Amino acid sequence: MVEFNKITLSNGLTILHEKRDVDVTTVMFAVPYGAMYESINEKGISHLIEHLCFKGTPTRTTKQISDSLESVGGELNAFTHEETTAYYVRLPSNYLELAVDVLGDVFFNANFPEDEFEKEKNVVMEEINMYNDNPSSHTMEMLKTNLYEEPFGMFIGGNVEDVERLTREQVVKKHNDYYVPKNSFLCVVGNNSFEDVVSFAQKYVGFQKDGLKIDKLDVKKKINSSIEKREGVIQSNLALGVHVPYKGKGRIAIEVFNAIFGDGMSSKLFEEVREKLGLVYVIKSDLDIGRNYGYLLIFAGTDESNVSKVIEISKKVFYDMKNISFNELEKAKIKVIGNRKVHSESSNDTALNLIFSEMYSSAEDYYNYEKEVSEITLDDIKSLIDNVEFSTFILKNKK
Repeated sequence: MVEFNKITLSNGLTILHEKRDVDVTTVMFAVPYGAMYESINEKGISHLIEHLCFKGTPTRTTKQISDSLESVGGELNAFTHEETTAYYVRLPSNYLELAVDVLGDVFFNANFPEDEFEKEKNVVMEEINMYNDNPSSHTMEMLKTNLYEEPFGMFIGGNVEDVERLTREQVVKKHNDYYVPKNSFLCVVGNNSFEDVVSFAQKYVGFQKDGLKIDKLDVKKKINSSIEKREGVIQSNLALGVHVPYKGKGRIAIEVFNAIFGDGMSSKLFEEVREKLGLVYVIKSDLDIGRNYGYLLIFAGTDESNVSKVIEISKKVFYDMKNISFNELEKAKIKVIGNRKVHSESSNDTALNLIFSEMYSSAEDYYNYEKEVSEITLDDIKSLIDNVEFSTFILKNKK
């Protein structure tokens, strides 16, 4: 039986806790402010804040932040998502207090030193260039632009010109407005008592601070296809995508659907396109689902002469999902539930999923996943194919 606890402190900070017997703990601070809340003029600011938070606080330098946690074996990192920005450390459980102290300082008290600001902007711009230079990453990002209008359809990190325009004043204001306890989560997964988690949170991040409510921007869907030609690309990279349900039972149904359709070497997509026909080395499908959006993406790399054929067969496999059997459905349920168990072994994954569950409805729903999957029917799967239109993006050689 899982020991799960939840409390909201008087300052509004929501604390989530799962007790484990393994002496490794993940401490994660998160704010439900990410790329989908940014206007076109501020695209990339969430990701820039994530980078800059590690550049010092009033009481700690960058080196002191990393040294204090890494010297005890901790692994420190952060990431920006469409709907949240999270900062976390995984370390031996007996260093819980150190983790809450240091990571809470980084999260709430970053001071964005002026001498680091332009330098870190350059780092972020190089990261953007790295993604753009990678054909597969670029292809999958560009598919998103064919599924959604701006600003949501833009790359999470923005583009180089967007980031270059951002000022320190914008970053400081955004951080002051949104990185406040009442907007934030602290999730601890590991071998620690709930009493200690609450005690350390009250000690180090129990302060009062006013901020602003986080209001989301509208997500506007579209259907579009485009081709980009680039010198030096030998293999054509292609991506297809469809909008999928992101609420209620449909959110679970599409996960089961994807397990049969394109997830892994046992999937129908992999079997048809690679194993039977040998048209690709890589072909896969993946899901990106949030509170206000959801899409399924198919990615493949192939010779230019095979692009049309790969697209045609991928769509056929997708539409043929209406003919799956009851046994295939039940096998997929076992796979999906098993995948969740495997991923939940990581305290990082569990911490993040608990935060997402709390954002979407309630963290307790995370523990109802197996029941929700078991209730999916063949009709639920078949309904996902109705009225579906594909967007596509192809990156090919410029001849």
